Amino acid sequence: MPAPVIAVDNLVKRYGKTVAVGGISFSVERGTTAALLGGNGAGKTTTLSILLGLLLPTAGSVRVLGEDVLRHRHRVLPRINFSSPYADLPHRLTVRQNLAVFARLYGLPRRRERIELLAHDLQITAFLDRPVHSHCSPWRLLVPCWPKPRQRVI
Repeated sequence: MPAPVIAVDNLVKRYGKTVAVGGISFSVERGTTAALLGGNGAGKTTTLSILLGLLLPTAGSVRVLGEDVLRHRHRVLPRINFSSPYADLPHRLTVRQNLAVFARLYGLPRRRERIELLAHDLQITAFLDRPVHSHCSPWRLLVPCWPKPRQRVI
């Protein structure tokens, strides 16, 4: 059986005495859809932040596409995508600046050229130099949803 695309083993995250994630384990097989369900404060956002390499766990291991996220985050990140209506973009930055931040974060080559091409393809060239806060929610969601090459986990 092939290795899972996501494998979490005994993941723990503590903030002082507060346990945000208490030793969870799960795996996600290729070609499946998975969800993290739970009430407020259950650790869903913390778990996703660890999966994305944004937070370090207190204990446990996380593998995405066979790579240890803690050790090889920069190899994993270009191959995954995460978007949330709750992820807010810096309001003072323009659409172009936000796209540049994400392009750099994901290590995309020819960033300026690709931003121009994307803007042309999506017919948003007129909006590139406007602040993100001046657009409705779908425009703000566009930036983190920008497809990356060789995505494997979305």
